Amino acid sequence: MSTSKIPPLTYKVVAECSVSKARAGLMTLRHSEVRTPVFMPVGTQGTLKGVLPDQLIELDCQILLGNTYHLGLRPGIETLRRAGGLHNFMGWPRAILTDSGGFQMVSLLQLAEIDERGVNFRSPFDNSECMLTPEHSMQIQNAIGADIMMQLDDVVKTTTTGPRVEEAMERTIRWVDRCVEAHARDDDQSLFPIVQGGLEIPLRERCVSALMERQVRGFAVGGLSGGESKHDFWRMVHVCTDRLPREKPRYLMGVGFAADLVVCVALGIDMFDCVFPTRTARFGCALVDNGQMNLKQQKYKHDMQPIDKECECNTCKRYTRSYLHHIATNESVSCSLLSVHNVAYQLRLMRSMRDAIQRDEFPQFVLDFMARHFGEQPIPSWIREALSVVHIELPPDVVQNVEEQQESRKEKSR
Repeated sequence: MSTSKIPPLTYKVVAECSVSKARAGLMTLRHSEVRTPVFMPVGTQGTLKGVLPDQLIELDCQILLGNTYHLGLRPGIETLRRAGGLHNFMGWPRAILTDSGGFQMVSLLQLAEIDERGVNFRSPFDNSECMLTPEHSMQIQNAIGADIMMQLDDVVKTTTTGPRVEEAMERTIRWVDRCVEAHARDDDQSLFPIVQGGLEIPLRERCVSALMERQVRGFAVGGLSGGESKHDFWRMVHVCTDRLPREKPRYLMGVGFAADLVVCVALGIDMFDCVFPTRTARFGCALVDNGQMNLKQQKYKHDMQPIDKECECNTCKRYTRSYLHHIATNESVSCSLLSVHNVAYQLRLMRSMRDAIQRDEFPQFVLDFMARHFGEQPIPSWIREALSVVHIELPPDVVQNVEEQQESRKEKSR
């Protein structure tokens, strides 16, 4: 059967948590099947810093992310077309998702001017001007050949208030129609619209309703994880997943901290991306269940254990904390080894959640994870509130006073 007769994206919910909104799914794309919930490592310019495509395959990475703005500047549309798309160009056989370039409206605000036509950027490389319109964003993404593409959206800083938030939301809806019209490869690539609306529930609800009228194969939730309070963050996620259709995948953009992933899976999100795992590796930090392990610290100088005895990545199989401490100041080497581990950690966390959902044991997984992650530290109230909304109740924090701690030590010494 010709692939043109098969939709470029199909999604099936294979299991649902009987308590929360968590679900496990199977998303079938042109280049690979993707099991959800899934974390997508970020290869902004067609490469994951310090990690080779073969290493990602060995880690069973199913999909990664590239950035339209950066790839449009370098190597550019012509090079990507000559290469036959980004998959061929970077030697990656599995799925790719591309961001549209809208996020750069915030991250490169000093270099950008925004109006109804699009975003006029000044290149950080040679100071030349580039007008990124919805049409041009689609042109670049069609040349990239990503399995999933994002619409160009009007992005404002998450803490923005007032009429600019509504303006950006309404413009995002208008721009998705221009993206749909300009999309030239609908038989091979799927376009996701992006829910905007800042931290205002009525705007988020209006945006979801409007975008659901469009014929699309999935949805993204944008404009979060940019400095807003966590209490606002989880409420916006909850509002969106309550209204988005069950039968289509939901992608929360730019979220990657482990506790955030667990909470947002409970709230019904299927897909995530973030630069955090590779960025923190460049600072000598490894991801572990109780947070981060800063291998630059002297206490690891003689520690002959792997980062994580349970981890099966090559870094943990072959190298000790002592060795990684020794090379931690050699960024190119340590960054590569720690990036491999950190990506492996994220992928293993998502796999564990998928398995727990399929066994209908997700609430217990959440309780066990939070106990390991926070240990004796109090669990943040926003996490308790968010999980409570989906009927997962965490046990009270055990906070001992000084006298109780002293008494406990006396009992142990007897």
